[in-house]
Amino acid sequence: MSEPVVAALDRPLVRRSHSALSDYWALTKPEVNFLIALTTVGAFLMASPAGPSHLPWTLLFHAVLGTVLVASAAAALNQLIEMQFDRQMRRTARRPLASGRLEPSYALWFGTSLCLLGIVDLVLYTNIRVALLAIFTFLSYLFLYTPLKRVTPLCTCVGAIPGAVPVLMGWAAARSRFDLEAWVLYAVLFFWQFPHFMAIAWMYREDYARAGYLVLPSGQLRKRFVTWQTVVAALALIPIGLIPTLKGSTAPICSAAVFLLGAIFLYYSARFAFRSSTGSARQLLMASILYLPVLFVLLILSRT
Repeated sequence: MSEPVVAALDRPLVRRSHSALSDYWALTKPEVNFLIALTTVGAFLMASPAGPSHLPWTLLFHAVLGTVLVASAAAALNQLIEMQFDRQMRRTARRPLASGRLEPSYALWFGTSLCLLGIVDLVLYTNIRVALLAIFTFLSYLFLYTPLKRVTPLCTCVGAIPGAVPVLMGWAAARSRFDLEAWVLYAVLFFWQFPHFMAIAWMYREDYARAGYLVLPSGQLRKRFVTWQTVVAALALIPIGLIPTLKGSTAPICSAAVFLLGAIFLYYSARFAFRSSTGSARQLLMASILYLPVLFVLLILSRT
């Protein structure tokens, strides 16, 4: 058989393999994992007593790898649990499980394997405290937050608790104790999630309602709920971000930049809360995505 004929026969197999890899990659929600990895690295760098030239890079690598593996497992198994509901939403109907491109059993084994690999990595290369935090995050995300999305709009409050744990994992990997700064970072990530998710919930409110998700209340209570979840949380981020300076851990010029960053984020949060439009929600979502990396860069640079 000639080489061109063999190559032609192999093309469908190559395409199927590439499609399967893309589907498994999509199961991990890489866009979410980017922010998780970013906050884990940021917390590790802030907690590490060594300077940039003496960082324990191997330890940092395994802290991030284990954290991302467990987060990817939670994302994959979350899509497995919500598969029938994802099919009812335009935003999620094309996901690998919802569209039928992947078998549920494959996703189950994939997610379980990622979780076990992540936990083993954290136990062997970081410490047991980081591994326990990962297990807590995994279980609470899947078995508390995920089912509560169909029960009460307060699910966001519950989901924000494990959602902010990656900073504690990064901190615990670099340092044996949780200092005030660790809890400041946790509080930042905790409150940041409310405006971020409210923007998403508003943009896709019809989709969520169609699938039976109660992420937003109905009637006149919705406006008040969105305002509190966005404006109050964004407002809280300003004084929380200034705590490291008051403690003497960061330079005053960093505080000015953090204050300005928080004020900008508050502006977009208030703008969305009072306009309640898809356009303002999209702008708030973009502002929230930019807020975290800029904040962590400011805090890290201030310490070096």
